Amino acid sequence: MVVFSATVAQKAVALQQTRAGLARARLPVPHYFGTNDMTTPTAPFRLVMLVTAAVFINYVDRGNLATAAPLMQDQLGLSPSQLGILLSAFYYGYVPLMPFMGWLAERYGAKRVLGLGVFLWSVSTLLTGLAGGFITLLGLRILLGVGESVAFPCASKVLADAVPVSKLGFANGVLTFGYLVGPAVGTAVGGFLMTLYGWRPVFVAFGLVSLLWLLPWSRAMIRKPATPLAAAVSDPAPRFTDILRRRALWGASLGHFASNYGYYFIVSWLPYYLVKSRGFSPGAMVAVASWAYLLNALSALASGWAVDRLIRRGISPTLLYKGIMAANHVAGIACMIAMLILPADGLVAALFLFEIVSGCSYPGLFAIPQIMAGPSATGRWVGVQNAAGNVAGLIAPVLTGFLVERTGLFDVAFSLAAAVNILGLLGWVAILPAIVPIDWSAPPTPKAVSPGSRSELGPVVGD
Repeated sequence: MVVFSATVAQKAVALQQTRAGLARARLPVPHYFGTNDMTTPTAPFRLVMLVTAAVFINYVDRGNLATAAPLMQDQLGLSPSQLGILLSAFYYGYVPLMPFMGWLAERYGAKRVLGLGVFLWSVSTLLTGLAGGFITLLGLRILLGVGESVAFPCASKVLADAVPVSKLGFANGVLTFGYLVGPAVGTAVGGFLMTLYGWRPVFVAFGLVSLLWLLPWSRAMIRKPATPLAAAVSDPAPRFTDILRRRALWGASLGHFASNYGYYFIVSWLPYYLVKSRGFSPGAMVAVASWAYLLNALSALASGWAVDRLIRRGISPTLLYKGIMAANHVAGIACMIAMLILPADGLVAALFLFEIVSGCSYPGLFAIPQIMAGPSATGRWVGVQNAAGNVAGLIAPVLTGFLVERTGLFDVAFSLAAAVNILGLLGWVAILPAIVPIDWSAPPTPKAVSPGSRSELGPVVGD
């Protein structure tokens, strides 16, 4: 018996040593040692695809209400102002909670917080298909915003933890394409299914399908890289008050707000405008809107790739990004007016042009603070800038609803959307200084640094 006990003890010690050796070598642990995923980190590419799938689902689920708005209005007797409130209600839970969700991701882990968020917004989507009136829909839209507020803080932390600095640009490019193409797929698939089965079964089905994402995510394991992003460049960490005193921050915030106003105006009200004001059939509306959103996503992906190549060839980031931002807002003024006054073919052409040019500007929204703030201040800078930008989501849908209800037309709404672009020109061109890294140890002016000094740092996710 003593010999048997000694043999068992020796085998137990040998097993522990083998496990420890495998862990030190970061090798996969054979299945007979157990299936604890803490010993097998998920490959960075798989994590990128999983969080991209999450933000893709995020944008599909949040956009379904706009696609269903004409049907819901008829069945539930909703007024244009009530529709506007419902379209904006998502942002009442989304915008204020983003900083808090970022703290939760740091405190309890992005994997857990993102999983809970996806569960919450999936259930909210499912229950929307069972809602019987305005008040229930209002509560579910706010709940959807609360759940979806975890997406970008958690996605950013996952990429910072798992992806090497030299590959962050491509990882964020994939992520950006995912959330921009979400409205296109959601409008096409959701709109088609709604024409066949109505809006209620579609919300239930989309909620159930969204829950399936939790299965692969539950098996993911996130391991921090050997060199964290914060240590990639040895900049001194500025105080938050130092960041808030920078003129560049408020220029970028004003520009971000103007850019987002046009985006949220189109995403929220385009289906309703095409069907109710311009006489498009539901099927034609779905086709036009889907192509518009797809062009938006493809142009963002192409623009990010092209700008990186041009900067590597020595062209100034200031010239590139300011030029693209200015072109976006000039085109925004012209396209908003054209969509209002031109016949159907001209309307569609103006819409497509608007989506292409605005898509080209999206990489700059976060590349600009990345370059200027540096790793030591980008998180806080983008937090302020992104919050200011998403205020447009609180204003544009509900204000448009009230304007349409008061006037019975979209004239004032489109005119206002065109005029907001003037704020974008003011912010990006007039207020924002040269796009060069800021020397946080020197007070007022940015210190010019070679554009290539941080070229391996890609755009940081934050929508």
